[in-house]
Amino acid sequence: MPPRTDLPEIDDLLPVVDVVDVKTVRGAVSLREFTAGALGYSPLWVKGLFAVRMVVAQVLRLETTGVPNSRRLRPEIVSFTPGDPASFFTVERGAEDHYLLLKVTDNHLIAYLAIITDNAQPVSEFKVVTLVQYLRSAGRFYYKLIEPFHHLVVRSMAQAGVRSFASR
Repeated sequence: MPPRTDLPEIDDLLPVVDVVDVKTVRGAVSLREFTAGALGYSPLWVKGLFAVRMVVAQVLRLETTGVPNSRRLRPEIVSFTPGDPASFFTVERGAEDHYLLLKVTDNHLIAYLAIITDNAQPVSEFKVVTLVQYLRSAGRFYYKLIEPFHHLVVRSMAQAGVRSFASR
């Protein structure tokens, strides 16, 4: 089992996941603004990494979700309703101004992205938590292959989340 995150919003997932990664940033934005900025972050280098990811997945014969929609998200369309889409994820659960748990399932792994805020004002802390559950050995191999890029992408997404709407 991965180490505890001391985040009760996702404690129920810890016994079943194989990877827990937490990135923390601070910013003067709401959870909706942060989420829209982070999920809408799509510079050319990220699109290139997703294109390479698709090729690697084909070579390994993995079924994966496509490239995230590159259109900019607006905070008012960020949903907290289970089953609703959010980029290439699906909303699993959430609570307005507190947290949002997103999920994507491939044939080799299940990945969760949790965005949790303390909702402090005027500057909030945001924890971006990646949880990965391997469904078969190919999932472990695939994740280990992309892991260094995952850290770079998620860190950049988190920074974009606090920058995108901070100047309003």
